[in-house]
Amino acid sequence: MRQALEIAGLSPKTWAALRSAEAVLSIGGIQLDVPIMQAALAGYSDAAMRRFAREYGCPYTMNEVVLDRLVPIGGKKMRRMLTIAPDEHPVGGQLMGSEPEQFAAAADRLVGLGYDAVDINFGCPVKKVLGRCRGGFLLSVPGRAMEIIRRVYDVVAGRVAVTVKMRRGMDATAESERNFFVVLDAAFEIGVTAVTVHGRTVKQRYVGPSDWSFLTRVKRHVGDRMIIGSGDLFAAQDCVRMLNETGVDGCSIARGAIGNPFIFHEVRAVLAGQPLPPPPSIAEQRRAIERHFQLLVEVHGEAKARQIFRKFGVRYSELHPCAEDVKMAFVAARTAEDWRALLARWYGDAGAYPPVVRRSRPESLIAAGASWE
Repeated sequence: MRQALEIAGLSPKTWAALRSAEAVLSIGGIQLDVPIMQAALAGYSDAAMRRFAREYGCPYTMNEVVLDRLVPIGGKKMRRMLTIAPDEHPVGGQLMGSEPEQFAAAADRLVGLGYDAVDINFGCPVKKVLGRCRGGFLLSVPGRAMEIIRRVYDVVAGRVAVTVKMRRGMDATAESERNFFVVLDAAFEIGVTAVTVHGRTVKQRYVGPSDWSFLTRVKRHVGDRMIIGSGDLFAAQDCVRMLNETGVDGCSIARGAIGNPFIFHEVRAVLAGQPLPPPPSIAEQRRAIERHFQLLVEVHGEAKARQIFRKFGVRYSELHPCAEDVKMAFVAARTAEDWRALLARWYGDAGAYPPVVRRSRPESLIAAGASWE
């Protein structure tokens, strides 16, 4: 037991608290048996990825962020993006936009579609998003941000939980920090259940380390109110270290879950006081790839699934001992024959490859951001 805690960097006191009945995370009516969740990832966390994460032990997943004004319009693409499988509850829906009225209408629609929570995105750092006064831009206009929260809460309150995703400000200035805390305090006063805080600023985007000391300050500031930590969670040890060092109530795993569903059962093992599982074998990686692809086919059809999976394959390749060669194979794969050849060549006889080594941080830190208008 002590060895497992030392590997995770988790103190016995924190482990005992996490294992107690009181420590099970409750986000409104959503009960989680471990304090982790899969973040909303634009272009990635579709129904296939969410269901797959759940199969590997994730207790709560978020749909990819959607633009508020497009939700009521519907259409084939939006219906596919918003459809929830019967076996994937609890699931949250994340919205992004700039107009309070459109946010409220979209939130009402998400509740009608069966989402268990509505999450408001004040964190996206993509330049096109900021240029349209959405995402992280709203942290620079606290009045507008607070009005959006208020309108969404008024529409949704009593039906599902309302949560907010924030970065630690537009930049590292004192003014940005003041704006952050104005929005944060107002969110809880209005009635928001939980706030996810990312330790980077909007202007940092994905460059540089996430400031976990800021998460510590935020948690001390809000007391018993719920803060979910985000940023630089690429391995099970990162998650338990964040819980231990910052005092946040839970962890939102974002890019660390892309091509690495194993992170969820690894966190579960360590929080249960068990040794950290060995890195996934070649055979385990192949099973994961085949299952993820199967789920993509169910959602998008086989031709589209092959196209979509290339970006996941790049991240799965980083678990392989021959990562660069496997990455190039995923990028080049186009036909069904290409896929069969890729699996046979790189995920066949495990004895043909060097030993699998645990990935602690992805080589390619992609920026998962909204790509539509």
